[in-house]
Amino acid sequence: MSRIVVEVAGGVGAVYLNRPEKKNALDREMAEELNAAMEQLGGDKAVRAITLTGRGDDFCAGADLQSLEQMISEGEKAHLQDAQALGRVFITMRTIQKPIVALVRGRALAGGAGLATACDMILAHESATFGYPEVRVGFVPAMVMTMLRRSVGEKRAFDLVATSRQLTAREALDMGLISRVIVAEAFDFETAGIVAQLAEAPISAMMITKRLFYALDDLDFRQGIAAGVKANIEARLTDDFREGVRRFLNRDRAKP
Repeated sequence: MSRIVVEVAGGVGAVYLNRPEKKNALDREMAEELNAAMEQLGGDKAVRAITLTGRGDDFCAGADLQSLEQMISEGEKAHLQDAQALGRVFITMRTIQKPIVALVRGRALAGGAGLATACDMILAHESATFGYPEVRVGFVPAMVMTMLRRSVGEKRAFDLVATSRQLTAREALDMGLISRVIVAEAFDFETAGIVAQLAEAPISAMMITKRLFYALDDLDFRQGIAAGVKANIEARLTDDFREGVRRFLNRDRAKP
């Protein structure tokens, strides 16, 4: 059975973590399949937005500890290759110039919380929980800290990774870890509407927005403004911008 399932409809590429019997735990095979799926959707012109969710009750409970146990006696090279497989997923998701939305039900823990944080938006079911319990088993939330520190700040990030405490969806929202909390009865309807709105946006504007948004991580204030000027001009020269301006003005002119 494939560890990753992909469906495309209405301009949205839906990616499902498909190991519900394992709480969608991550192993190397799953990471490689996930990276391939993201690359496929990133290059598909029919896809304008991407969602990531888990089959079953949980989003993702983190690394597959049984898989790691089987690797304990293997050399450094094997462990390096295993870690790099997940690292490539994070880089691919950040590089794809389409919005990626995590739809989180149940538990998003350890690498699973990191996988959600690697998305551009996180829409959480009101019963979802988030946490980084790695240190309790002598592990380190190594790669995911890069994204966690950017999301919640240094002090809150250290608190989460050092104490392993879990957050409710509301607590995660208050910390800035996630984008929105959605009540149970409205979750499917509201998330579908939000994702559809992203998919309906002019693709050129969305691509430029995402590229600039993350490029600002590495720039000081003046460099950020300069990069913004460049992106501003790039957007002005697109057909989407020209058509959007004309459509807006024509609507105003038609008003009595």
